[in-house]
Amino acid sequence: MPYQPLEGFAKAWIFKRSDPFIQPEDLVQIKPFAELRANQVWRDYISQERTHPDHLNQKDWSQDPEAIGLNLDWQTRWESDDEPLPEEVLVHLENWQDDNIIYFCYHQDDVIETSYGVFKRSWKNFLFFDNGPLLLGKKKKQAVQFFSDGTCTLLSKKS
Repeated sequence: MPYQPLEGFAKAWIFKRSDPFIQPEDLVQIKPFAELRANQVWRDYISQERTHPDHLNQKDWSQDPEAIGLNLDWQTRWESDDEPLPEEVLVHLENWQDDNIIYFCYHQDDVIETSYGVFKRSWKNFLFFDNGPLLLGKKKKQAVQFFSDGTCTLLSKKS
């Protein structure tokens, strides 16, 4: 089985909060991978050698200076009552459709699959843990990495 029940996911509490609240129809679409599948997605999309965003370096595509784009603030928007992702993130991911599969990768063992639409509606929940997670789209060249200093980096794969 590629998924684990949300109830068994160590970070499940971030999705079950009353504020911000996730609609039940969106909550069922937030699917944490079982460890083996999470590890595979991490290796395929992020790094063959490193297991956590803190350990990524220029050998990993997301840290390659050619992949790194704009660095911007996300935390101000997160702390406000305004719901949407920062406009620059939305523009960077403009070719993503709401039904596109995305992976939100906290580290090698904690990877979540959902749709881009669900992520956009519940992004604040995902970012209760903000120590370098990466937002990736399946078969997409754009990505975003979020940092605990309240910034994020827009990334683009070259290959």
